[in-house]
Amino acid sequence: MKDIEIKGMISAHTIMAASVLMATVLPLLFVDGFSVYGTHLVWLYSVSGAVAAVNITVYWLLGISPPSKKNTLSYKVSKAFRSCLYFILSCFLFHTVVVLYGAPLLESALETFSFAVLLSTFTTLRCLCILGPNVQAWIRVFSRDGAMSVWDTSLQITTACSMIGAWLGAFPIPLDWDRPWQLQIGVAHLGMNKGHISKNQVWPVSCTLGATFGFLTGLVVAPLWIHWHRKQLTYKSK
Repeated sequence: MKDIEIKGMISAHTIMAASVLMATVLPLLFVDGFSVYGTHLVWLYSVSGAVAAVNITVYWLLGISPPSKKNTLSYKVSKAFRSCLYFILSCFLFHTVVVLYGAPLLESALETFSFAVLLSTFTTLRCLCILGPNVQAWIRVFSRDGAMSVWDTSLQITTACSMIGAWLGAFPIPLDWDRPWQLQIGVAHLGMNKGHISKNQVWPVSCTLGATFGFLTGLVVAPLWIHWHRKQLTYKSK
């Protein structure tokens, strides 16, 4: 493993982390009354768009994406179409999972789907950028000892951190803190009484913040973990 790969990863992750910061700060100049809590969906889509644009641009410039077997226009269009399709399917899949965990089915559906878009941006989009629309490659990377490069290992870590962050973000919701962002997600399976929930409470603030902090944590942890274990990590073609 070359140190230049780790340095390249640190640079890429720094740019991605900076995009989250810029997506939080720049709307203050253009959106009246903008705040992470007060205009949460605006912030959510601002972060999703910034992270998506930076991921696609950085990985394209670094040449991380797997080489195309064909160089024809039709093949590139087909690949782009399948990537978009996988991302959309991922959004619906995350939406379904969150509903199964207790989110309202119809009420706040837009908020729930927006949360799913954010999770897909932190996870599925990175899979598409690094591995392409290749489900077999995705299964390989997330199987035991399936990583074939430092970028595969980085993908494993950032995806896990994003998912864990989103999961941990649901824990404060049913607690009796009387905070306006504590809604009913997770109430059903945690055995709480929905009658104690205020109608003015906002979903999914804590989960989106948890996922975002988890993603940022993964961006920091991944290169550090790879650097500390670089002598033990051996990547072989499979």
